[in-house]
Amino acid sequence: MSGGSATIERKSTSDGRFGYCEGGDPSSPAIVFIHGIGGRGEVFGPQLEAFAPAWRVMSWDVPGYGSSEPLSEATLPTLAVALGDFLDAVDAKDAVLVGQSLGGMIVQEALAAGLVAPKAIVLTGTSPAFGRPDGDFQKTFIEGRLAPLDAGRTMAELADGMMRGLTGPNPDPAGFAIGRDALAATTEDSFRQMVYALVDFDQRANLPNISVPTLLIAGTEDTSAPSKVMSRMADKIPGSTFVEMQGAGHLANLDQPDAFTEAMRGFLAGLDGAARA
Repeated sequence: MSGGSATIERKSTSDGRFGYCEGGDPSSPAIVFIHGIGGRGEVFGPQLEAFAPAWRVMSWDVPGYGSSEPLSEATLPTLAVALGDFLDAVDAKDAVLVGQSLGGMIVQEALAAGLVAPKAIVLTGTSPAFGRPDGDFQKTFIEGRLAPLDAGRTMAELADGMMRGLTGPNPDPAGFAIGRDALAATTEDSFRQMVYALVDFDQRANLPNISVPTLLIAGTEDTSAPSKVMSRMADKIPGSTFVEMQGAGHLANLDQPDAFTEAMRGFLAGLDGAARA
């Protein structure tokens, strides 16, 4: 994976537990990207290539995805511990953390538990709670994602249609292909495991306690984490910045990669001691 002078390499931690993509200067400030359900490190490819010239950039394979080992029990608390372990392994405890969807929930959980101490965070296509497992939205969400698998269809068969539901009406073709390929490569077990991991998540009470610089990016076409939900999140996080991307869906970084990158670039430029974004 390369873009201009940026070269992104796929790596594993020394203990073999975690896979990730990495690029940039190892001595520069770090950005760590955390994907959502059906992702892998490569789904932040456009951003890795954009920021690698000035930052040390890494995109983590969440356990069970890419080349990261699965957890015996995947819950938001165990995923948060895994994130802390990964940051320790790559010596990036003070990185800027960028969490997308489930990845954003992992970041929130890890912050609340004191497992991470990031320089700043970016939350995109995510929410502060899943809600009641027996609620209408929650039941529809779970059934909508698992029913096709229950009917015998494969992730490879479902990937294109799933990606269309995660993007706006005019997605970037290259970004769409990156997301589709990641979904197609996802194992059914990992997909199911992470869908159920959402059920008990609720960090609404901790939002006012988030004290690091925070950027929230929402897409107007996102039906999984609606823009209005993320706007309310921003209202509860002291000093946070909210950006709404017109026409973007749930996977805004792939749907409109340039606009997403520019939103991040402006935020990063305002951080003390930031790299030249």
